[in-house]
Amino acid sequence: MRVHLRPTMLSDLDYVVSVEQDGSNLPFITPWERTQHEGAIRFPDSRHFIVEVGEGSERAGFVILQGCRNPNRSVELKRIVLGPKGQGIGRACVRQLKKLAFTQLQAHRFWLDVKGLNVRAQELYRDEGFVEEGRLRESVKVLGADGYDSLIVMSMLDREYQARVALGEEGA
Repeated sequence: MRVHLRPTMLSDLDYVVSVEQDGSNLPFITPWERTQHEGAIRFPDSRHFIVEVGEGSERAGFVILQGCRNPNRSVELKRIVLGPKGQGIGRACVRQLKKLAFTQLQAHRFWLDVKGLNVRAQELYRDEGFVEEGRLRESVKVLGADGYDSLIVMSMLDREYQARVALGEEGA
């Protein structure tokens, strides 16, 4: 499946907020206000992209990178939110984002945090070469419940990415 990342426009924000508020995504993210997305579009340290799929470039979600100008070259995958699930779109996005982080943004470290309840995403990130660094135990409130969830911090270093490229593990 063809997956393309294009910069988010202000005219995309109704879509961004709607996919973020979708019941299948809410348990796994901490949703933002529209103004926070506007800030991420405008702030030079962030990159906000719409995920498009297929020949018709249909919107399938969005992604946000932060720390794009970080002097320590540590870029964060702040958010990946997709509508369609189980079609390989997430994996294709993660691969494109790794390539962007390590080649265009010259990242030394590409990192993320993922909720403990989001086992599917954890498996994808591990499969894509991310290494668990630690857990922030019960650090986020579970929406609509009395409990808390942990955040798992994962990362990949530039040399680990280059090793995957050399082994042909990063795809085309």
